[in-house]
Amino acid sequence: MAERHPTRRARLDTPMEGRGSIPRPHYDPEAFGRVSEQIARFLGTARFLVYLTMFVIVWLAWNTFVPRHLQFDPRALNYTLLTLLLSLQASYAAPLILLAQNRQADRDRLSQEEDRGQNARLQADVEYLTREVASLRLALGEVATRDFLRDQLREVADEVVARSGPRGGPVPTYDPEARERKAERERKAERKKRREHRADEQPAAAAGLGDPFVGDSEAG
Repeated sequence: MAERHPTRRARLDTPMEGRGSIPRPHYDPEAFGRVSEQIARFLGTARFLVYLTMFVIVWLAWNTFVPRHLQFDPRALNYTLLTLLLSLQASYAAPLILLAQNRQADRDRLSQEEDRGQNARLQADVEYLTREVASLRLALGEVATRDFLRDQLREVADEVVARSGPRGGPVPTYDPEARERKAERERKAERKKRREHRADEQPAAAAGLGDPFVGDSEAG
């Protein structure tokens, strides 16, 4: 008895093998794109216009003024070969320019995405720095300054002195207003002393500048 081979069912998740055996041309899209961009850039320059104009003038002059047996595109045929060449050049130039524009658009899109990502990172950094500066301001606002500590220590010292009176005698009371008046008098006395010191220094400095210079020979 002949053995029966099970029929293979095509699975939907498996790509089918190619049936055709016709070879297809392979090329590097990146290299072809670079070449097309170079050609498109050359087509958009003034040099290409000058070269094309000179070529057309020479072509027309040759096929118009040279003897008839040397003409390859005679005027009698309305320069058919020149028209064909110009049409061929225009038909190839348009796709090359479009391809170059598409590649430039892709580069611009990538550049815009990179700029957008960089701007987002910079904005996040600025927001982080803003939060850090705000937290530092709050922390500095809660730090005790030297004047605050000095006042607190003075209050504690005055309260201790007021409450540690002699035994058997009247206990002195703590008067915050008297302490403030005393501190104010001390500050005024300190400012007055500084003003007097500055007033003493200024005449001495002026007198020193007005004295003549005495050299070593005169001092001897």
